[in-house]
Amino acid sequence: MALIVQKYGGTSVGTTERIENVAQRVAQSHARGDRICVTVSAMSGETNRLVDLGNAIDPGADRREADVLLSTGEQVTIALLSMALQKLGCPARSFTGGQAGILTDSAHSKARILDIDATRLHAQLDDGRVCVVAGFQGRDGDGNITTLGRGGSDTTAVALAAALKADECQIYTDVDGVYTTDPRVEPRARRLERITFEEMLEMASLGSKVLQIRAVEMAGKYNVPLRVLSSFEDGPGTLITYEEDGMEQPLISGIAFNRDEAQLTMAGVPDKPGIAHAVLGPIADANIEVDMIVQNVGDDASTDLTFTVHRNDYDRALEIIQRVGQEIGATDVTGDNTIAKLSLVGVGMRSHAGIASQMFEALASVGINIRMISTSEIKISVVVDDKFLELGVRTLHEAFGLAADE
Repeated sequence: MALIVQKYGGTSVGTTERIENVAQRVAQSHARGDRICVTVSAMSGETNRLVDLGNAIDPGADRREADVLLSTGEQVTIALLSMALQKLGCPARSFTGGQAGILTDSAHSKARILDIDATRLHAQLDDGRVCVVAGFQGRDGDGNITTLGRGGSDTTAVALAAALKADECQIYTDVDGVYTTDPRVEPRARRLERITFEEMLEMASLGSKVLQIRAVEMAGKYNVPLRVLSSFEDGPGTLITYEEDGMEQPLISGIAFNRDEAQLTMAGVPDKPGIAHAVLGPIADANIEVDMIVQNVGDDASTDLTFTVHRNDYDRALEIIQRVGQEIGATDVTGDNTIAKLSLVGVGMRSHAGIASQMFEALASVGINIRMISTSEIKISVVVDDKFLELGVRTLHEAFGLAADE
């Protein structure tokens, strides 16, 4: 008899009909003898509706009150799903985050889970009930309702799975697993049977929207097997777990991409200690995250510094480095917000040479110029012109034999 934590996102519970479909799926799992704890999000669109209501009263409202408001979305869903399960004859009980024993810090709107006292949940599971827990929320040490930020329901599910020592955490969504790349860009993309935590973390950080980064990090930390499944069709999904010793790992597991990139370059910067901090320090002070960085030192005792930021931060970042460039005597400052990042991810890179060379050759064969390169142990990322992104994805997908019929 397995203990399973299942999570259903907003699309999966977007209507009462879909909630009843989820109830059917949960009841079937319960009927097989599994102990089931379900985490749900608010119905699709509900969180945005609540945000709009709050903004209509006061856009700068106290965050504590905003959390009280936003947490009601998930509470609606847990009540409706519990009712649907009970109608099917499946014993169920709903729990808010606080009632489920989820303790967080007091950072309203972006709280982090500190601990989970799963005593009440264990008692209900032992009595044969399905526990239906509100995702995205908890309570702090003073009993205040807190929310975990967007995507917090995935984190809730993984944290509950860790606290309950569940056999598996199943994330039900509107896709049937993790694919080698986005099927909307490459129709021949293949669903992966399994992927490692490391690879999934890289994919999530590089633009894959299947799972939240925080949830993957937590699953890896507590060794919680994750499985991504479809709410709308049956199938094995994709299992996310640790590498198994002795298994031959695929060379490349997936291709991730991100269009939300912008590039900034400061040329003719004096080459002396502390100059990188002089340029990037003000960027950090403005709470702008820097992604890729390339520095080239010339023969004339000057250096060129190029880095990327999120496209939403482009205008602010450009304004900052134009000011800094004048202060430190740079010869030129330029920017470009029509770039994209394209990445190969695979633990097989650890034991295979020549991946970067193969990647560069494939892109060159279709006339795609590489503007920046960044590597890690299991990842190679390049910056290319945005207009070539989809061609680059399809070219690399073909070059590394990732298509479904290969």
